[in-house]
Amino acid sequence: MVYKKTIRLIAKISMTMNVRFLTTVLVFVLAAQATAWGQCKEFKWPEDRKKADECVAVWGDAMKSGNYRSATASFQWMLTNAPQWNTKLYIDGVTLYDKLADAETDAAKKKVLVDSLMLLFDLRVKNCGDEVNVINRKAYASYKYNIKNKEQLPGLLALYDKTFEISGNNVTDANLVSYMTTVKANQIYLKNVTDDQILQRYFKIIAVSDAKIAEATKAGKTADADKLKGYKDAVDGLLIGMVKVDCDFVRKNLAPKFKQNPNDLVLAKKIFKFMLEGKCTDDPLWLESGEVIYKLSPDKDFGLLKALAATNLANGNFDKAEGLLREALNMSANATDKAEVYKYLGSIEAKKKNYSAARDLFRQAAAGNAGDKEPWEKIGDLYYNSFDECAKLKSKAEDRLVYLAAYEMYQRAGNTASMNRAKAQFPSVEEIFELNWQKGSSQKVGCWIGETVVLKTRD
Repeated sequence: MVYKKTIRLIAKISMTMNVRFLTTVLVFVLAAQATAWGQCKEFKWPEDRKKADECVAVWGDAMKSGNYRSATASFQWMLTNAPQWNTKLYIDGVTLYDKLADAETDAAKKKVLVDSLMLLFDLRVKNCGDEVNVINRKAYASYKYNIKNKEQLPGLLALYDKTFEISGNNVTDANLVSYMTTVKANQIYLKNVTDDQILQRYFKIIAVSDAKIAEATKAGKTADADKLKGYKDAVDGLLIGMVKVDCDFVRKNLAPKFKQNPNDLVLAKKIFKFMLEGKCTDDPLWLESGEVIYKLSPDKDFGLLKALAATNLANGNFDKAEGLLREALNMSANATDKAEVYKYLGSIEAKKKNYSAARDLFRQAAAGNAGDKEPWEKIGDLYYNSFDECAKLKSKAEDRLVYLAAYEMYQRAGNTASMNRAKAQFPSVEEIFELNWQKGSSQKVGCWIGETVVLKTRD
């Protein structure tokens, strides 16, 4: 029994520590006396009010001055004689013993102080209720002192399991990462958790994180939502270090669960994320999970819409891709994002052979992101591939002007290979001579292109 071991330790510790508090606490817990629950919001004074006033004043002054050890006697008297006085009793008590434990260098004495700190949380629940709030505080305090203690790791894990079980989504933010860190410590040092047990706890943490992020976002608390997303990323990082999370892992461990419950949004998000990181987005499972996120998530993400659109575009589902891209365009946060959407939309119009509309979209993409040269290359491709459609077959020189227009676009894109490919298709000296054209003259490209180019020859 922990409490009996603590009693034996007390006997070995110097009386300068003043251990009467510990004995008092143990009497309370071991006796398990029935105490009516209350929230301890109203002050409930003991019969000796004068002594109580004196104790409150003494421990308050001592704590203000940082003389925590001298506060213990007065605090102990109040805990013994007025355990339901007010929540301030336990708030101050936790601060007091946390400070003492933090400063203690002797391992045995430190353990006694930490055990006392933990018992204070239990007494607060026993006398004042508010279990969810208190157990969250207890879990994090225990994490602080026990995460590096192999003997305490199983108990710490059990405490976190209980904390998440009774708290629902009301887990404190700090406990999200510390719970996963506790799981990892148990795996590394004790090897007492299986992959399935790790994943069960992981998904529980992620579900709470997602709920808290959604709540913060709905309330307009952007900073809080961003902080929570950071915690969630940290939890993901811990999982990857514990379990080999790759595409094969997803197919083996997550896909069967997803098939059983295809509307599991949390699971869909994990599959989507892990397969994206594993670079296996060609797997139909990735697209399925993304579409579930799109259908069920209240907060649609620009990156998600863009990714789904790109995959549907690659699969030839142009109408679906276009619908997703139009929606993404309205969600674009900046000109660069909009430019990328315009580029995808341009590709769709090109597939539909709406070349003029495609060119307009590529131009908008180039205007939105001057550093991206690909839109100019795509316009060059439109021109280069228009020979058969635009050729009048009356004059080779005139028909080959499309390659000069393509060359100029490739030049703007900085694509030397494509420039050389286009140049090889320029008209010859003999071909322009037939039309009495001169090198360096301006010539109008016909068809849908309508560009004016400077006449050059391939030789």
